Amino acid sequence: MSGDTIHSRLSAFQGKAFLVGIAGLGLCVVGAFSNTKQFFISYLFGYLFWLGLALGCLGFLMVHHLTGGRWGFPVRRFYEAAIMTLPLMAVLFIPICFGLKDLYLWTDARAVAADPVLQHRSQYMTIPAFVIRAAVFFLIWSVAALVLNKWSFQQEATIAVEPTRKLRTLSGPGIVLYPLTATFVFVDWVLSLEPDWFSTMFLVLIVIGQMLTGLAFAILLLAWLHRSEPFAATVTETHFYHLGMLLFAFVMLWTYMAFSQLLVIYSGNLPHEIVWYTHRIAGNWKVVVWFLVLFHFFIPFFLLLSRDLKHNPRALAAIAGVVFFAHIVDVYWLIAPSFSTTGIRLHWLDFAAPIGLGGIWLAAFARRLNGHPLLVHNDPRQHFAHGQ
Repeated sequence: MSGDTIHSRLSAFQGKAFLVGIAGLGLCVVGAFSNTKQFFISYLFGYLFWLGLALGCLGFLMVHHLTGGRWGFPVRRFYEAAIMTLPLMAVLFIPICFGLKDLYLWTDARAVAADPVLQHRSQYMTIPAFVIRAAVFFLIWSVAALVLNKWSFQQEATIAVEPTRKLRTLSGPGIVLYPLTATFVFVDWVLSLEPDWFSTMFLVLIVIGQMLTGLAFAILLLAWLHRSEPFAATVTETHFYHLGMLLFAFVMLWTYMAFSQLLVIYSGNLPHEIVWYTHRIAGNWKVVVWFLVLFHFFIPFFLLLSRDLKHNPRALAAIAGVVFFAHIVDVYWLIAPSFSTTGIRLHWLDFAAPIGLGGIWLAAFARRLNGHPLLVHNDPRQHFAHGQ
């Protein structure tokens, strides 16, 4: 298929995603008036997933700039388009600022007065400080995204290596800054949903999950487009194999971190730590746990052991799709049991919010991707990558 065809496909996808997003957010507006607390819970869940996808793409983009691996060249434009949604995500964060009292116990003065842990954190966990920290970190992420894109497209116009050197120079500290900023953000947004609970592994687990989702998203998109130009002439089964190996590694890494956190908390037998897990295995939440065990680890892990499967774009995309969906469920499992401690209580907003936010995110992503060359040119490392 021609280049015009692939751009028309992206344009059609953009339009459909935007309509779905508007419809989903329209339903969210209705839900906000009919059940305000549930709206904020569902919105937070959906928001954290799509923001996590953008941040995971930021992490992988910087990894590629540092390593120059062959796997990254076909998907680099995907990651660059994804991180340019971060300013949009800053705007979409605003509704959460109006729901802090519905979401977080530390906003309740009576709860703070009755809980020594909340009293200890009272100077840090305040509404103005929460909003200011979020604004600062969105600024950092957005500036990083803008600079990475600027220098990447500067390399398009020259055979000089200076833009690539700048990208590597920024990505070195950037790959450290990403989890560091995420630590502060997800302490505020997720960990403080249950303020008596704390885990040093939890925030690393979130970052690994974000990068795993970003990788699965790139595989899905490449599998969809790889038969069209300009991908058809350059993307080979070897690219998919390398991406499959990375997916295999991150599935194992996510599982290792998740199990390590459980093992440490279980062996410590501390009531204020164990309660987080008791909420997430109560009643029919056990079904979600088994779903995650099967579809976030066991099934992808054993399938990805196959070398032939990793060379097969369609089969690899199917596994990536399973991982992608499983991580949506995982984010829901991180958020919802804090408000429903005895079992699952699904609400239609739990579908409307992530679908609405996802439609808007995907429309913005497709628009950005469609406005630039889909493959990298003039990167001085491409010649060596093709020899790997």
